[in-house]
Amino acid sequence: MSTTIALFGAGAMGSAVGRRLVESSAKVITFLEGRSAVTLERARAAGLVAAPLSAFAEADIILSIVPPAEAQKVADLIAPVLRDSGKKPPFVDLNAISPKTMEKLAAGFASTGAKVIDGSIIGGPPVPGKAGPVVCLSGDLAGEPDLLSRFGLKIRRVKGPVGAASALKMCYAGINKGITGLSAAMLLAAARSGASEALKVELAESQAEHLKRLRHSIPDMFPKAYRWVAEMEEIAEFLGSDDPAALIFKGMAGVFQTIADDRNGSHKLIATLEAMLDEGH
Repeated sequence: MSTTIALFGAGAMGSAVGRRLVESSAKVITFLEGRSAVTLERARAAGLVAAPLSAFAEADIILSIVPPAEAQKVADLIAPVLRDSGKKPPFVDLNAISPKTMEKLAAGFASTGAKVIDGSIIGGPPVPGKAGPVVCLSGDLAGEPDLLSRFGLKIRRVKGPVGAASALKMCYAGINKGITGLSAAMLLAAARSGASEALKVELAESQAEHLKRLRHSIPDMFPKAYRWVAEMEEIAEFLGSDDPAALIFKGMAGVFQTIADDRNGSHKLIATLEAMLDEGH
């Protein structure tokens, strides 16, 4: 029998995950109403089939892969569809949200009869010929990990209830993206204070490996910065008001918002960062 996977979210990550599922012989349906021409073309190129939300209830499993600020809205759209349906496919949230947000999201499905699985994605979008990213799942798992791994996804079970996979994502993203944001902030501070050339020399001499990483991670962040704002806010919530580190990630949200605004505006900050990371200067 064929397997139908409903995927909400045809962005860079969602469409790439969908492509891998399609290439592994799954039928992948997605909701595209109101989406941009770029998203429509991306979904078409990935082999995704446009479908109404009502069709999600007939799928074998539902995946949500959207920016963290959109996760609750997607759940609020899908829960009524499952509540009114005889078939109850499991709903898997794969977004970068805090355990508290995940628990609130899951509570909205309590009256639907559908199972909610907590998930997260660690790594970049799938690339043909390479394994990964890792899809982490927690909660009341049954056949879902096997189903998704059968269609080309690398699955890791995380011990614990709903919220455990989200906690893992918060910790990993806090380290990985936090280092990128902190480094970008200090590079910009060096440029403002006239210390840019001296900092470049020092990094090249004493932090060569870190500088090499930044030459990839900071430019790679520019188009993603707008999505990382809400993710940093989720990490701050995850840490809680009693943890002083929460203030760090509230600050990181501001850093990424500033980069996102610059990318949509003058590109002055991005040009500064590119110049500081340029190996030729």
